Amino acid sequence: MTSTDARAHQQTRARRLGRAAAYGVVVAAVFFTVGFLVRSRWDPLINADDAAIRALVPITRDHPWLLDFWLFWQAAFLPRNLYAIGTVLCLWVWLRKGLRTRAWWAFGTMMVAWFIEYAAKLVFQRARPVVEDPVSKAPGFSFPSGHALGSAAFFTTAVLLLWPIVTSRVWRGVMVTVSVVLVVLTALDRTFLGVHYPSDVTVGVVTGAGLVLASYAGYARWNPRDREAAHDPDLHPRPGDDDIADDRHTAHQER
Repeated sequence: MTSTDARAHQQTRARRLGRAAAYGVVVAAVFFTVGFLVRSRWDPLINADDAAIRALVPITRDHPWLLDFWLFWQAAFLPRNLYAIGTVLCLWVWLRKGLRTRAWWAFGTMMVAWFIEYAAKLVFQRARPVVEDPVSKAPGFSFPSGHALGSAAFFTTAVLLLWPIVTSRVWRGVMVTVSVVLVVLTALDRTFLGVHYPSDVTVGVVTGAGLVLASYAGYARWNPRDREAAHDPDLHPRPGDDDIADDRHTAHQER
């Protein structure tokens, strides 16, 4: 690699890290702003959260089939279940598809999201909603929602992890649509069961998805074992450039 190539490599890597940092700042701003309002018990937010819980929980209580559905969803979409599935998916992508770097990126990102979920609860220590006749109970603190953050982080990671493998536009669209629906249902589950406020699940989804997107912005088309200057499609566009070609090149090098 020439000195010119080395400088180009450093510049493109700096661009990626800059994008990742910018996305991270936006996510952190939302996270800590709402967290501050929660800790300071800002009346408009607290009143809106309380009103939503008072309106949603009776709907669940009055419809036994809905209660059964939400309780099933609560158990099935525990963060540890999703991350266990994510770990198996990472191993499959590594061992069967040869995309080792991409698999490690996905696994590391999910573990960071899991850590942030637990750390944030200890920092903000928001009590869970108090419901006169509760339909479900959950241990621990309320902000942010672990189910919402975990599902958003898992499904966003899964979509990006599988993107080079699922080459059909139709199936990519199905994959994204199904992921969005499952995340939304998980968020609704927490509020209809009265174990989280709407602000808990909203921040959980934004944080989970935003964290993954920020991480991917720093990872995309970056191969630490490639000694050639990294190709940046924004600086040097070329026909047909996409993640598939980059990941296949990475897989070939890593074998």
